Amino acid sequence: MRQRATSRLLAVIGFGGVAFFLFIAVFANIIAPHPISEIVGGVWEGPSTQALLGTDNIGRDLLSRVIWGTRLTLSIAGAATILAFAFGVPLGFLAALSGGWRDQVLSRTNDLLMAIPTLIFALVVLAVLPKSVFVLISVMAVLEATRVFRVSRAIASDLVVLDYVEIARLRGESKLWIIFNEILPNAISPLLAELGLRFVFAILFLSTLSFLGLGVQPPVADWGSLVKENKDGLMFGVFAALIPGATIAILAISINFIVDWIGQRKRGVMRGVKKDD
Repeated sequence: MRQRATSRLLAVIGFGGVAFFLFIAVFANIIAPHPISEIVGGVWEGPSTQALLGTDNIGRDLLSRVIWGTRLTLSIAGAATILAFAFGVPLGFLAALSGGWRDQVLSRTNDLLMAIPTLIFALVVLAVLPKSVFVLISVMAVLEATRVFRVSRAIASDLVVLDYVEIARLRGESKLWIIFNEILPNAISPLLAELGLRFVFAILFLSTLSFLGLGVQPPVADWGSLVKENKDGLMFGVFAALIPGATIAILAISINFIVDWIGQRKRGVMRGVKKDD
């Protein structure tokens, strides 16, 4: 009981953290004190009435850039994650439900893509293609979809052998009907947990690409590019780079609290089902 109560409390904290960042992202144009590229002072100045968190490497308001970066980071990572699930989940379910050569083709193709180191693949593709938000989201979505496919197929493989799926097959229902009416409703809980984890990984991956110069391009910024812009300040005792780094860590921890709570609820439901049996 104590563990369950602790998990609920952490989940509430997690939901609060996620809601806080979503609020900032949605109302960035109202909350941000300055436009994203406006210079308000000198280089790496300390906190003041003009810049509550100080200024960055060319004198822009760091608070405003973190707020605008929150909108861009969550938008790109969210779009990539949604696209990855839109492709990965149906294909994973289809592979598990079809079996045979269709499953082999889809699974082996997915394994081939997963065998390529993620960061190297993204660096090569982004270095060749034009640097745009659309290309960035597409590359991230393709890489994330391979992981989503594998998890979705594993979940569906446990469900397709159950009685209600067999009954639907005997009734002559189509594969799409079975996927969306029989498999998907019973796979929601693990997929929600995976959605949270994939979203965190998308944020971390986007931040990595931006830090390497192949993600979001100036003058706009996400959390990763903010760390890159201000990293040199650490040598002079300026901690501007730690602020966007802290936002990444706080959001990742908040989402993990929620994912842990979802997983614990699922385990509790499964124990209840076993007791009933």
